[in-house]
Amino acid sequence: MLDALVCGWMRWAAGLALLGGLFALPAQALQLTDERGITSRFEQTPQRIVSLLPSLTETVCALDQCQRLVGVDRNSNYPPSVQRLPLLGGGLDPNIEAIVALKPDVVLLATSSRAGPRLESLGIKVVALEPKSHADVRRVLLALGELLGVPAASGAARLLQGIDSGVAAAAQSLPASARQTRVYFEVGRGPYAAGESSFIGETLTRLGLQNVVPARLGPFPLLNPEFVLRANPDVIMVGDRMEAQTTYPGWSQLKAIRQGHVCVFSPQESDVLVRAGPRMAEAARLIAKCVAQLSEGRAP
Repeated sequence: MLDALVCGWMRWAAGLALLGGLFALPAQALQLTDERGITSRFEQTPQRIVSLLPSLTETVCALDQCQRLVGVDRNSNYPPSVQRLPLLGGGLDPNIEAIVALKPDVVLLATSSRAGPRLESLGIKVVALEPKSHADVRRVLLALGELLGVPAASGAARLLQGIDSGVAAAAQSLPASARQTRVYFEVGRGPYAAGESSFIGETLTRLGLQNVVPARLGPFPLLNPEFVLRANPDVIMVGDRMEAQTTYPGWSQLKAIRQGHVCVFSPQESDVLVRAGPRMAEAARLIAKCVAQLSEGRAP
């Protein structure tokens, strides 16, 4: 009887020790391959993050991880709390010394940034992500959620569902008279336009609007102003810093200009519209609201 009790106790103790050992195992390291094709290995979830692209800054915060940010680029201004963080210069060519001094676990930046190789040569992990389409936004949200250890159900999946439902609701808000409105969306002086294949162009399509800049020209092509004259859009969309009426020769003759069908967005609204990130549903609402007002004969 005593032998049986001893053996039973030994088996129980061994099982308890094994269970304790399982709990003591370190968490599995994360490997993440960015859009340059470079794979970074993280032994633990990054706690000190530098973001050098506004859409990535907004995504980190939308995942409820704003507190991990220790520095941002000078154009990252949303949510307002990030404006209190150290500004590290431009996203394409930031202040390397200032970034190194912050001792980040990872730096998030655009694939077009020149800072990646220099930071990596200094031993700093870099993840390059640059969303340019709705599909890119989905992929970036999932990747950052994984990197930050945020469960998909409460993080990326929730945000993606909100974007999809918000864009769909914006489309439903447009009156029938506004369907198939032909739109020209200018994103910068040049003119640089948002083409059909850009995330802005995809939003226009989902709203039931027509983009006069075809996908074959690329996401954000530099156009000859004559192209827009020939396209003669129903509605022109520009940021507040642009004056479509006087920007390019001959544009005063455009139908949209003559009829006053110009959506001029404020700096804050422009930030929402030109960032491929978690606020794309808000961008869709801004576009739909302006087109709806114009179709009903009201000033935008």
